[in-house]
Amino acid sequence: MNEQEFDALFRAHLDALSRYLMRRVPVGEVQSLVSATFEVAWRKRRQCPVGAELAWLYRIAALEIGNFRRKTSNRARIFASLSEPIDSPSAESIAIADISLSRAWAKLTIPEQRVLSLAAFEGLGPKELATAMDVSVNAATIRLHRAREKLRQLLG
Repeated sequence: MNEQEFDALFRAHLDALSRYLMRRVPVGEVQSLVSATFEVAWRKRRQCPVGAELAWLYRIAALEIGNFRRKTSNRARIFASLSEPIDSPSAESIAIADISLSRAWAKLTIPEQRVLSLAAFEGLGPKELATAMDVSVNAATIRLHRAREKLRQLLG
């Protein structure tokens, strides 16, 4: 991928990546994490799968979110007791406003929540899910099916 192709990738997916991050981190951190994500993407641009660029960016962003959370976990615990959070609610928290769905969602594992979130809120299909989760398309499809079934059973 050359500089012009990367520029096109950046322009095409900046908004979607920003929205993805806004649902997962405090608003004030979005710009920094978008920059970090595209910085990693630039360094690894030769690994970008053709046709699954956004899912690839989501995977990089998820790793950046993990790094961000690890770096700020101790500081966040201290500040949480001192101030009220000002970040926007995640897509998941909006969806689980319904008490029965909330209870069922809480019983899902983090990987089950993640695959459902990527499929439902980010609109990823099996191929993009596979890229975002760094698994085969078959594994992504199976994980999504199992997570949906488990949620369906928990909802009764």
